[in-house]
Amino acid sequence: MKRFRRISICAVLAAAFPAASPHRLAHAQAPQAQPPLPISCAVRGVVRDSSRRPIAGAAVFLNSHERAFTGQTNATGAFCFATVAGGVFTLQAKMAGYGTATSSPFVVATQPTAIDLTLQITQPSSNPSAAQLRFFDEPHFTVAGVTDTTNSGGHGSSNALFRNREALVKETASLGESSSGNPPGSSGQAGEERSLRQEIEGQPDSFQANSRLGKLLVEEKKPAAAIPYLERASKLNPGDYENNYALALADFDSADYNQAHDQIVSLLHAQTDAHEDQAAPHHLLAMISEKLGDPLEAVREYQRAAELDPSEANVFDWGSELLLHRAAEPAIEVLTKGHQLFPQSVRMLAALGAAWYESGSYQKAAQSLCRASDLNPSDPDPYLFMGRMQATEAVPSAAVAERLRRFAKLHPESATANYYYAVSLSKSGAADAATRAQRKALLAKSLQLDPKLAPGYLQLGIVYAEEKDLAQAIAAYRRAISIDPNLEQAHYRLAQAYRQTGETAKAREEVKLYAKIAQQNADENQRERGEVRQFIYQLPGQPSTPQ
Repeated sequence: MKRFRRISICAVLAAAFPAASPHRLAHAQAPQAQPPLPISCAVRGVVRDSSRRPIAGAAVFLNSHERAFTGQTNATGAFCFATVAGGVFTLQAKMAGYGTATSSPFVVATQPTAIDLTLQITQPSSNPSAAQLRFFDEPHFTVAGVTDTTNSGGHGSSNALFRNREALVKETASLGESSSGNPPGSSGQAGEERSLRQEIEGQPDSFQANSRLGKLLVEEKKPAAAIPYLERASKLNPGDYENNYALALADFDSADYNQAHDQIVSLLHAQTDAHEDQAAPHHLLAMISEKLGDPLEAVREYQRAAELDPSEANVFDWGSELLLHRAAEPAIEVLTKGHQLFPQSVRMLAALGAAWYESGSYQKAAQSLCRASDLNPSDPDPYLFMGRMQATEAVPSAAVAERLRRFAKLHPESATANYYYAVSLSKSGAADAATRAQRKALLAKSLQLDPKLAPGYLQLGIVYAEEKDLAQAIAAYRRAISIDPNLEQAHYRLAQAYRQTGETAKAREEVKLYAKIAQQNADENQRERGEVRQFIYQLPGQPSTPQ
């Protein structure tokens, strides 16, 4: 089965049929990382800001005297020019709110060329367009505190809808993972690492060599190896901002969150004393605070980072943090502004769709996700969000169905794409034989691609039941249960089919199993729900109460 980044089929299908919680779909595929850029890239690289964080949506230009190519960075700040004939070129990157970065001339030959660019944020006083990017005058909400999650929902469709929203919120937060920390370094850094190690052997007290090697190891995702060099450099030059920030990041990447917290707070105090407040330490403190179970400090630090540097990553992370802790209305405000600032950001629109869905507005959620999928039709995330939503929504959306049709067309070898398109057809209200035949064909293909797709057999059984072919329906439901015994809707449907065939004893047994599994799932979802603390926030003219 072809798999997509970030959202596992386990999570996708668990929300599509909320009775089956994610860990119970043990047969499902593991989450997949974002796919790498094409191997055939002739020129590739990463665009970062001055704090070494990737910049998504930056325009990248590859120019020679005879030719010019234009591209854009993805969510990890990476870009790729796949087919470029040999010659002498320069690279240039631009982004609203930042300056322009241009490489030195280089030769494109037979081997791939990797070049990274760094953009500096422009000062509002010298760049009117950057001044327009300051986030908003003042947010129209106040986060006042946190509270334990209240008991919401029970059995039935309302509880299923709530669980579906919870799952979508978690997947939205995972879209921000690409903006945390530094991306891995390129293979060309291996030579630099060797050179720095040799330099340190001859000059162990060289601040520059220790600091550069430590930062390089952090970029290469070797934080434990980086820490001794960064600590030595910190002793040699205690006041160096970049070294101290890299040390805090290494502690964070090593999961030493208390040490990372102390390090970054010390750095922020030094910034305050020097009147040089920068966004990156606030963003890192926000990530650390979330890990330490202090979401209130986390959201305030995300807000401060976005105010100092309204980059796509900072605004997105602020909005997703609000959404993660069930502050849907403030999240909508932040993400709406984020979309205005970064209209080409797919994940900003996808997160906005999730926020509208969390607030109970399916139509606005569908509109945002459809627009996100139109920005980059090859990005699977908006489709997966739409598929998750429409699996539990009673109101069909022709726009969502059309996008899921495109999803299946673009990715014909994806079991998920075929499955979701079949589900969208079931929501359309069309009961003709041709539509049922199309649904069966799509489900059969998805099951061929992924024989362990239990909800696929459930949907196939539903089609057979609509055709009054109860023997085939029962076989499909039983197959779904054999793959996932805790798929509660399969037990419920099987009980209905047994009742229609006069097998009342079997029907009663399936009803008992359905009730037992439904209660277990509800209890477990309530436990998981209680693990996330929600923000208490106040809107203009409203009392400060949990939303």
